This record gives sequence, C-alpha cells and structure tokens, in this order.
Amino acid sequence: MQRSIINQKPLATFLYVAFFILYIGLSSIHLFLPPLFAVLYVLFSRALKKEDTFAVLLVSLCLIIFEAEKDYLLFSSIIYFVLIYKLVIPKFSKNFNCRWCINLATIITVYIGYFLFLSLLSNIFLLPIPDMSYFLIYYIIIEFFIVSIL
Repeated sequence: MQRSIINQKPLATFLYVAFFILYIGLSSIHLFLPPLFAVLYVLFSRALKKEDTFAVLLVSLCLIIFEAEKDYLLFSSIIYFVLIYKLVIPKFSKNFNCRWCINLATIITVYIGYFLFLSLLSNIFLLPIPDMSYFLIYYIIIEFFIVSIL
C-alpha cells in the first residue's frame, strides 16, 4: 500500500510542538537556553501571512504553554503578537530596507515590548510587575541568529 504524502505536514508540526514543550521545560531550568519567544513570533507572523489556521493554533498553543511556564497572564502573548503584527511591524517594513535590520528591530520589539506590555497589564490589573534580567540581552542576540537562519 502507498502512504499518503498529504498527512506528513501535521505530523512534523506536532513533533515541533512536542520538541518545544520539552525545550521550554529545559529552558526554565537552564537559563543559558533562550525561551524562543521571538522564534514563536516569526512562526506566528508567517502563519498569519499564509492564512494557515492550523499553524496559528499550534503556535498559539505553544504561546499558552510559554505563558503558563513563565507565570504570565493568559493570552497576553497572543494579544501582543497580534497587536505588533498589525500595528508595529508594517512600520518597520516601510522604514527599513535591510532584512537584518527588520529582524533585529522585530526581535527587540518582541522582547522589550512584551515586557512593557506585561508591565502595563500588571498596572491595570494591580498585579506585581514582572522581573527583567540581563539575560534578556543574551536571549535577543541568540534569537537574532536563530531567526536569521529561518
């Protein structure tokens, strides 16, 4: 019997999600492993551009797992990703011509902007402000190289 080639894409996607679940657990133990937050944004934005609902749902699942592991507000990263995808990133694409500059500005916006967004939400809902550490600079550099490879 011949195998169906059509069903191989969801299987690979589920394997990526399983890898991410294992990886996010390891990154919380070992701080030298970046949380791949900017990589999730890149995958989220590519899925939105392609209008791939399945990929958007799987990246959203990964974001919910990320939020649960880091103890952030539920759906805050998804809302933030949609806001910067619709409002901020088109301005970067219009103002910058170099792909590297757009990637760097996107990654900095994803990390620093998400911290500011969480700070705003914590002030609105009277929650403690999340901590910001110097590992954030290391994560931005590492994920810049990872996103440049993608």
